[in-house]
Amino acid sequence: MTDIDSKRIERLNDFVRRMNAVDRDLSHKLVRPRDAATLILVDRSERMPKVLLGKRHARHKFMPGKFVFPGGGVDPTDKAMPVASSLDPQAEMRLMQRFHKASPARARALALAAVRETFEETGLLLGIHSEAARAPLGAWSEFAQHKVLPDLARIHFVGRAITPPGRSRRFDARFFTMDASNIAHRVEGVTGPDAELVELVWMPLTEAKQLDMPAVTGVMLEELDGRIAEGFSHDLPVPFYRVIRGGFRRELL
Repeated sequence: MTDIDSKRIERLNDFVRRMNAVDRDLSHKLVRPRDAATLILVDRSERMPKVLLGKRHARHKFMPGKFVFPGGGVDPTDKAMPVASSLDPQAEMRLMQRFHKASPARARALALAAVRETFEETGLLLGIHSEAARAPLGAWSEFAQHKVLPDLARIHFVGRAITPPGRSRRFDARFFTMDASNIAHRVEGVTGPDAELVELVWMPLTEAKQLDMPAVTGVMLEELDGRIAEGFSHDLPVPFYRVIRGGFRRELL
């Protein structure tokens, strides 16, 4: 094991310790985690990769003022959105592991939720231009208007984390990443002082880790850093963080 690998493992262990040290309201033991999807947009055009982060409004009850990746829950329309290409088979297979009533359609919907939520929170439409683009009503209609189809073959599944028992809000979050070259169009005016994200920042990975962010966001930045160093391949295993016997554990899918 190299010194770089040892330092990365130690940083991951430190993040896990932070996740376990967070004070939790244990009065919501029966709350089930909701399927959710998050997207890490990464710009690898320069030597040091940059990632896109948004700062949440200070008046939000949930994670106020924190820097986060765009993301949210799965919408029924996600299952109906046409795509330019299918998920990579390795990504699809890992998305279906340890997933109740798993199916390729549900795996596909998770990836599409990440793309849709990224648009809703940043104004960025990810995919390829196509004159045949169509979409269900709602948030996806902007994709049809601007002739953009999501290109799922370009999306990487890079992590999964389940909010621990005891929280009033729980998510079974799948973390995806796409290269910034997949930005097909941008709608202006989505972020701002009255929006969910008040600002967007492109930050070098090493600097992004120093921002005020939830522990799980820092964990996924560290995981992404290691994944890029190892070749950014769909074949790489995917880390899965969940609480087992009272503490967070890192497994591989």
